[in-house]
Amino acid sequence: MNIHEYQGKQLLAKYGVAVLDGGVAYTPEEAEQVAKRLEGPVWVVKSQIHAGGRGKGSFKESEAGEAGGVRVVKSVEDVRQNADQMLGATLVTHQTGDEGKEVKRIYVESGCDIRRELYLSMLIDRATSVVTIMASTEGGMDIEEVAAETPEKIHMVTIDPVTGLMPYHARKVAFALGLEGKQVSACVKFLVGMYKAFTDLDVSLVEINPLVVTGDDQVIAFDAKMHFDDNALYRQEGVEEMRDTDE
Repeated sequence: MNIHEYQGKQLLAKYGVAVLDGGVAYTPEEAEQVAKRLEGPVWVVKSQIHAGGRGKGSFKESEAGEAGGVRVVKSVEDVRQNADQMLGATLVTHQTGDEGKEVKRIYVESGCDIRRELYLSMLIDRATSVVTIMASTEGGMDIEEVAAETPEKIHMVTIDPVTGLMPYHARKVAFALGLEGKQVSACVKFLVGMYKAFTDLDVSLVEINPLVVTGDDQVIAFDAKMHFDDNALYRQEGVEEMRDTDE
């Protein structure tokens, strides 16, 4: 089972993973209300569909505008306008196929001062059944493309199931990403929370792309993708109701 970005961030935040403040909206009016309670002067309006590449995607309908499914705006009025354009429109990305997917909800989020974009994921290695962290300095890109063209930029760290995630695992990831100073401790805290969420919730994949480093040395999940094994869901109160019946 897949869940939307905003749902993944809600779950991760409960485990201390750093995310930006935001809220889901199903109408332009709701989007406006979310924007009003967030700190400006920048907001990000994000289409919520189960597909990657939303920012580089395009809408079939001309009324939705020429921008993609993730838009940075600088006023509450622009939040409402872009929400109005995207809701009900069909977003086409490299993962949806030509038919695209209808946007039935959006996520309005505070903007931040992005200095670097990184890639971070946690998954179960199919060959060994061991939790593995995958990290790369090439954030915001398709990780399969990075693996094919520059495999040396992908770093893997396996977690011994007996010990679980240890501080040195997290520091190894931080150093592989070129983090320094306060960024390292921020990354360690991020990974500790991410691992706890991964194991507690029976997650099969958590992907943060991009993981951003801000101007004040914070390490934040700018996007979040979470996959669950359907066979484990009965144990996870609060997760099953996130299942979409209509996208």
